[in-house]
This record gives sequence, structure tokens and C-alpha cells, in this order.
Amino acid sequence: MGNETNPRELTAAAKRASALRFIVCLGIVSLFADMTYEGAHSIVGPYLKDLGASALVVAAIAGVGEMLGASLRFFSGRFADRTRAYWTITFCGYAMNVVAVPMLAVASTWQIAAILIVAERTGKALRGPARDVLLSGATQEVGHGWGFGLHSIMDQTGAVIGPLLMVAAVARSHRFGPAFLWLAFPAVGTLAALLMARALNPDRARPVKMQSRQALPGLFWTYIAAAGLLACGMVDFPLLAYRFQGAQIATAVEIPLLYAGAMAVNGLTALLFGRLFDRIGLNALVFGTFISMLALPLGFLAGPGGAIAGVACWATGLGAQDACLRSGIATVVSMSKRGGAFGVFNGVYGVAWFLGSVAMGLLYSRSLLALVAFGVASQLGAAVMFFRLRGMLAGKAV
Repeated sequence: MGNETNPRELTAAAKRASALRFIVCLGIVSLFADMTYEGAHSIVGPYLKDLGASALVVAAIAGVGEMLGASLRFFSGRFADRTRAYWTITFCGYAMNVVAVPMLAVASTWQIAAILIVAERTGKALRGPARDVLLSGATQEVGHGWGFGLHSIMDQTGAVIGPLLMVAAVARSHRFGPAFLWLAFPAVGTLAALLMARALNPDRARPVKMQSRQALPGLFWTYIAAAGLLACGMVDFPLLAYRFQGAQIATAVEIPLLYAGAMAVNGLTALLFGRLFDRIGLNALVFGTFISMLALPLGFLAGPGGAIAGVACWATGLGAQDACLRSGIATVVSMSKRGGAFGVFNGVYGVAWFLGSVAMGLLYSRSLLALVAFGVASQLGAAVMFFRLRGMLAGKAV
């Protein structure tokens, strides 16, 4: 009698195991996708420089790509909530990777390269909210912080492998352009892994009934404002790479290697901060933001050693954001509105990132000290807002 297992415990354990399998499946999808995108992202800055782009142009392209790639999620998220076509939308978004990234190999001008970069970001915008809704249904069973953190570490594993692949490609040809052709293989692997995820768990988001008139909670909008301010103060890696190359801090081969290391730190810290989020809530994100602030003075004002430490701080900040920001939304927004909520979040985040990128690009040629002050002030303001929100977020969990 004492060894009997409660049927409810068995059901809960089965749900948890199913959720973990699904998170891992989507993690494999993201692993291949990030091999493709982050591999390209690691060399885009110096590649654009070779094509004749200035520091302002590099920052603007990165910012426009992030802005469009994120702001379009506002519409794709709403569309996902209306249609419930989560899988179809996700497939279409990932399919754009297969075309846009390898085509960078034949770009003859920075303008053509910019169009392809923006096209890739558009695909990510299309798939992002739908994929996150599917994922959030699973993280609800295992803890949002842990679930998003687990997905993120797999995501970032691809982000490590992709730049390392570019290290080998650039070392072989001593040119950036041909390296993009190597990324066609993980781009196709993304679609194959997504088919596997669809077959293993096709009904993750289907049980939720649409509630078209339900409004997003007021707390959500304050949270979004804080996330936007945080994004405004985050420097993009292409501008850091531009600085490293211009100051001869890193060579063409070392830059993607440095980025690969950053993505490894990103993944590991996402898992750590995901666990912390489930235990201490938004305090985890506040702590991560204080670390990411250090990336600015170290990356732009220090020498080689400081630059490496700055990239590590930058990656740690991104890891905290990857694990905590989406977890906070999933905590306070019901499943029926999460597609739109994730879309709004990414839209505001992307526009703010664009504005911050342009501001930093302008400040780069005028005063590195002013650039650092701008980024630190923005992130500090966001940290204060998240600290004030921490108790309210815990009290509004759904």
C-alpha cells in the first residue's frame, strides 16, 4: 500500500516529461537556426565594412534589421492569436533563413547585403511570436524561467557553432563573402528539425480557446516600457566588432571566434538566470542588467583584455534577457493573448534597439565616452523600473 503512486502525480510527471521533450525539440530547431543567423551575424560587421559601409551605416543596418524584425512581430503575433496557425507561421518564418543568409555570399554591394539582412530579420519576425506561444505552453509545466532558459542554452549552442564554422570558413578563404555559403546546411537542418517537432507534439497550443475581447493587463505595458529602455542601452555586436577591427584589437578570424565565445556565455547564463527567475523573479533580470552595463566601458574604452571581458558582460546581459524577459510576459499574460503580447514586446524592444543603435552609431565618431554614458544610463533606468515591478509581477502570476 505504501508504494502506491498517486494517479495525479503520474499525470503531472507525464505532462512534465512531454513538455521537456517538446522544449528540447524546439531547442534543436533553434540550434540550427542560430547556427545560420549567428554565424552570419558574427561577420556581418566587418563584411559590410569591406563592402564600403561606414560605422554609422553598419549600426543603422543592424538597428533597422532588429527594428523591422521585431516590430513586425506585433502584427505576426496578432495574426497568430487570430488564426491559431502557429505551426504554419513558424514554418514560413524559418524557411526564409534558407534563402536570405546563403545569398549574402553573392552580395556585391553593402546595399544588397542590407536587403538580405533585413529579409532574414523579417523571417524571424514572422516566426517569433508563434514559436514562443508554442514554447510557453510547455514552459508552464516546468517553470517559465527554467523552460525558457533550457531552450535558450540549446539556441545558444547553435550560436556558438555557427561563428566557429565561420572561423574555419574565413581562415580557409581569407574572405568573408564565401563563408556565407556554408550556412546553407544548418538552414536546411532547421526545417528538418521543425518537421520532427511537429510530428512529436502537434497539439501544444491547440487546447486554448480564443478570448478576442480580453485586454492585456496594465502591468504588462509598464513592463514593456522597461524592456524598451533596456534595449535602447544595449550595443549590437557588429558595432563592437567594428571597434575591435578598427582599433586592431582583434583580427578578421578572431572576431567570429570572440562572438562564438560570447554565445557560449549567453547560453550558460540564460540557464542560470532562468533558474534564478523561478526563485527570485525580476531580481534576476536586475542583477543581469548591472553586469551588462559593464560591457560598454570595457568594450569601447579598454584594451584587448578589457574588450574580451566586455564581450563576456554583454553576453551575460543577453543571457539574463533571454531567460527572464519572455518568462515575465508568460507569467502575467494568459495563453489566449500571448501571441499578441510577445509581438508587442518584440516590437517595442526592436524599435528601441534601433533607436539606441543609431544613437550609438552617431556617438561613435564623436565621443566614445558619450556613447558609453548613453548606454549605461538607459540600462540603469531599466534596472530601476524592473526592481520596482518585481513585487507586482509576482502578485499577478497567471
